[in-house]
Amino acid sequence: MKDIEDGFSWLFGEDFMTRYRADWMTGSDDVILEFLEDSGSGHNYQGIANNFEDRGIDISYTTLTRRLPKLEDAGLVRILPGKGRYYAITEKGEAYLRGDADLRDEPDPDA
Repeated sequence: MKDIEDGFSWLFGEDFMTRYRADWMTGSDDVILEFLEDSGSGHNYQGIANNFEDRGIDISYTTLTRRLPKLEDAGLVRILPGKGRYYAITEKGEAYLRGDADLRDEPDPDA
């Protein structure tokens, strides 16, 4: 099936590729991960919230404070060294976005 999907990527773009999300993940998690990947740098809660507001993305600061620690516990994002809590996407997070990481059996970090 992967060969078929690869054959149509020119038509549908990279976003067409299937992602295998864990049961505990939400659509907001995908948007957060995509933003961190696209930005290529670390951001704190307020920086992400400001970017989302500017772009018309309806994910609140409160949602970020709940979802980012969960994504960190799952190894999809990491905190950059230094002062403050600046989040960046990990290789595992990038693999998930590409459809190369199957997270369906990933345990809930809060369980």
